[in-house]
Amino acid sequence: MRDWKKWGRAAGIRAVKTVAQTAVATIGTTAALSSVDWRMVLSTAALAGVISLLTSVAGIPEEE
Repeated sequence: MRDWKKWGRAAGIRAVKTVAQTAVATIGTTAALSSVDWRMVLSTAALAGVISLLTSVAGIPEEE
């Protein structure tokens, strides 16, 4: 049986890392910091976090 508390912690950590990596990658695609579309960065990073959590439903190695 799945330990939901352990799974939630591992999936949450993985999602936060994914959000941070996506934000860095999205910011890095602009030539100058003043031209960063922050709404796009935040929405892209948030979507990546949701996708990470949904992917974790299938199972994550950190849980075992």
